[in-house]
Amino acid sequence: MASQVANNTSTSSLIYGCMGLGGGWDSAPISKEQIQQTHTVIDAALESGITLFDHADIYTLGKAEQVFGTALKERPCLADIIRLQSKCAIRFADQNGPARYDFSKSYLLDAVDHILSRLGVEQLDTLLLHRPDPLMVPEEVAEAVQALQQAGKIRQLGVSNMNGHQMALLQSALNTPIVCNQIEMSLTKLDWLEQSIGTGVSSSLGTIEYCRMHDVSIQAWGSLSQGILTGKDTSSQSQDIQDTAHRVTQLSEKYSVSKEAIVLAWLMRHPANINPVIGTTNPARIAACAQAKDIELSRADWYLLFESARGQQVP
Repeated sequence: MASQVANNTSTSSLIYGCMGLGGGWDSAPISKEQIQQTHTVIDAALESGITLFDHADIYTLGKAEQVFGTALKERPCLADIIRLQSKCAIRFADQNGPARYDFSKSYLLDAVDHILSRLGVEQLDTLLLHRPDPLMVPEEVAEAVQALQQAGKIRQLGVSNMNGHQMALLQSALNTPIVCNQIEMSLTKLDWLEQSIGTGVSSSLGTIEYCRMHDVSIQAWGSLSQGILTGKDTSSQSQDIQDTAHRVTQLSEKYSVSKEAIVLAWLMRHPANINPVIGTTNPARIAACAQAKDIELSRADWYLLFESARGQQVP
């Protein structure tokens, strides 16, 4: 049952991350231009075979969800085509306290109601807990999740930025499987991979293995490294970054695809079936990313990029 549910999170190999929608991180109202941008992004994603859209309640202070919800209201037919996930539990500093994480039952229930209201939908396909809360009481989270599922407000539960031990602890209290984990992973963020070859012990130790053993879909945020390997000026970057960008260019020519495709294909070559999250609002770059689905890097080329990115050959 768990694997069947988990696979529902990743029918498209790429995920569109909506953090760039809705304008700035301020209180300015959404504009007609931002609504049109959202329509353009949705169309570009769908044309590239991307059907899963990733939100968080904090993205542009809620405006990313609001502008997306406006687009959905204008095109109700999209409800049968796309899938929606959103994240909650990060709280900014306010009159009640400093910046913090909040897995309390009352906060989770309230946060989901606000997410659904902004998106203008009755149910999320998946709710993700955004960052681990050190004060998490697993049984309390389980109560919130059960209430949300029974009310039909969420279908599935996922997490973000959790390690394997944290997932195991939370799962022990749940009566529903954790179906996905969204982690920072890229050619410039390698700690998840270094631990697998015994060269680093970090908070990510065992996370990939846990996900693979328990059919937890892995979503990679930050997968494009903010474009530093695919066209941005690298003259002020480290030699490792410059060398890796050069390797990416060489391989894009070898495989006759975009540089973005090479960077993403490197993640997707891993047997954990990683689903990269992309956030560009440029339709041409969305299409360039989608080319990653059409290639599979050879083992030699995968290790060539790994070696370049880590700055030395594997031990």
